[in-house]
Amino acid sequence: EDSVDNAAVSEIKLNKNAGSFVNAYIKKNGYFLGKMKKSLAAHFKIMDAVFDKQDMPVELKYLAFVESGLKRNAGSRAGAVGPWAFMPVAAKQYGLKISEAKDERLDYAKSTRAAAALLSDLYDKYGDWLMVIAAYNCGPGGIDKAIKKSGSRHYWVLQNFLPEETRKHVKKFIATHFYYEEKG
Repeated sequence: EDSVDNAAVSEIKLNKNAGSFVNAYIKKNGYFLGKMKKSLAAHFKIMDAVFDKQDMPVELKYLAFVESGLKRNAGSRAGAVGPWAFMPVAAKQYGLKISEAKDERLDYAKSTRAAAALLSDLYDKYGDWLMVIAAYNCGPGGIDKAIKKSGSRHYWVLQNFLPEETRKHVKKFIATHFYYEEKG
């Protein structure tokens, strides 16, 4: 890991592969991230409780921010819905009910419990949180292909075999995590 020589990250060491992205992301989005902090607190508290109960890193909550901005009604063209941007198949696989009357992907506590189970399964498979964040974005199939092509199970080695969107997704997670944890 290399230290990034910049005032924004002077007290923390970031992997050289992420440092310049983190600085640019915070420069571009820092005002928004700061403005959102108070409104996110209640949602983060729910997520912290779920992750803490599951004995998982509470910092995983920043993935939901990257996925949806923590907007309850977030949706994608592909059909992902809710703060954790669950696709219908994955949502049902992890116990969320979807019907005309109710979509549990929109429930912060229930969707976070489902996300915790999914993230835990991905961690059991890959043993590395950056790989988990990448797999959450592009699916385990994308990670497995990158592992095969690169010959490595180390995220920073295999990242170039992943879609650009996934690489950016991981770096957005790192930047968001850095912003909220470092800026406190």
